[in-house]
Amino acid sequence: MRKFTICFLTVIALAPGFCACTAAVPKSPVHYTYRVVQSYPHDRDAFTQGLVFENGVLYESTGRYGKSSLRKVDLTTGKVLQMVNLPEQYFGEGITVYRNTTINLTWQSRKGFIYDKGNFNFIREFPYETEGWGITFDGNRLIMSDGTATLYFWDPETLQAVGRIEVTDNGAPVDRLNELEYINGRIYANVWQTDRIAVINPEDGRVMGWIDLTGLLRTGGGVVTADVLNGIAYDDGTKRIFVTGKLWPWLFQIDLIAE
Repeated sequence: MRKFTICFLTVIALAPGFCACTAAVPKSPVHYTYRVVQSYPHDRDAFTQGLVFENGVLYESTGRYGKSSLRKVDLTTGKVLQMVNLPEQYFGEGITVYRNTTINLTWQSRKGFIYDKGNFNFIREFPYETEGWGITFDGNRLIMSDGTATLYFWDPETLQAVGRIEVTDNGAPVDRLNELEYINGRIYANVWQTDRIAVINPEDGRVMGWIDLTGLLRTGGGVVTADVLNGIAYDDGTKRIFVTGKLWPWLFQIDLIAE
């Protein structure tokens, strides 16, 4: 017994934290750069908070008090095809599509709005307990961010919380999670005031990858003054990824390139 104990302690000294019974150490996040496939015009007055692409239709939500809106946008031209304005006391945030509705969050009012996605007729409002930032749908659950490192899972019918995860990168919390999109089993999240998108495992909150979009806006041409990167949409039919930002004159289709 003493000989075994000495051997065991020697292993610990050589490899701190090692334990044969534990799972393998998670891999470090994959880092991605990008290639611009196509750029499209985008409304310079759109303070983009949410972006969704479904069946050829681009849905967009915009923020700021007195200017918040829900829109249908022609991808190719950037023209607003249909729009409904939120009451001026609300600061619009993320949106997602669920069945025949769009679900629109607001920032600090702790209230969301549901609209018919076809004609944008108002259906009802609903409460939630935190700030509202981003929202997406994974096919079964709504996933919502509130600007912290926490992502909340909601039942799409009752809009009640059914779970949560804490998003971490090598054990450290990743906060300021903003606009969300669910792509191929992963949650993509803009990190507010950065040019980065986190690719998150929805099972445990671990960051699986980082997308660095530094310099993206300049690829559209010209010198422009705009706000931060925000807005991710995915065309599941053609596997296209679209990104834009607040007050950006361009919406970009990009390919990801692993470094």
